[in-house]
Amino acid sequence: MSAIALDRLLQSQGFGTRRQCRALVAAGHVCVGGETVLDAQRPFDTAALQFTVRGEAWTYRERVYVALNKPPGHECSRRPSHHPSVLELLPQPLRERGVQPVGRLDHDTTGLLLLSDDGGFVHAQSSPRRKVPKRYLATTHDAVDAQLVARLLAGVCLRDEPQPLAALACEAVGTHRIMIAVDQGKYHQVKRMLAAAGHHCVALQRVAIGGLCLRSLALEQGAWCYLGESERALLGGAVAAGALSPGPAGTQA
Repeated sequence: MSAIALDRLLQSQGFGTRRQCRALVAAGHVCVGGETVLDAQRPFDTAALQFTVRGEAWTYRERVYVALNKPPGHECSRRPSHHPSVLELLPQPLRERGVQPVGRLDHDTTGLLLLSDDGGFVHAQSSPRRKVPKRYLATTHDAVDAQLVARLLAGVCLRDEPQPLAALACEAVGTHRIMIAVDQGKYHQVKRMLAAAGHHCVALQRVAIGGLCLRSLALEQGAWCYLGESERALLGGAVAAGALSPGPAGTQA
């Protein structure tokens, strides 16, 4: 990758307009390789470039891919209606560079959420045509039983859907909890499927997308991390054998 002037580099990473980035440099807030740089036009090779802004360490990334353990009470929107945006859980530079959620989780649904400023990635991951399996841990108001599991595996009819929708995999993991995998990407699908089977969903957590599991990321609620190439490669994978295990205490897998 060719060298880029420091002010343009900082702008691309979400640290403000070029004028704001030049002001950061002039104020001595930017260090590269341990050196305070005062020349905003000084070029740097961006490959594996590390720098600090106001003492906080950053690595140059042409595009960012983020996994977030979404807490309840947040909307997956840049313009939320009734609750804070999930974007408020990310650092300002990530928000400024246009990171957006990949798909949506309801404000009360928790778990694995992807975000990126790569439009192609967001579109590809959001497309229902890819049929990427997503796995959820659902808590129901009434006790679950074998009949519920059988109905979900056989398929249930939803309003405005021409064909019954069936779970890819499903099993009870507690008296009032069920693990379910789907790949159709329909609106409020898991909650609607449970309702069609006669059960009210009182809590829902997404625990995996493809072969990428929330448990493997070890994120507390509200925490986030960058995804590398190897982790992104898992997103198109099938649900792994034994993947319906709820994990420690059944909280995330």
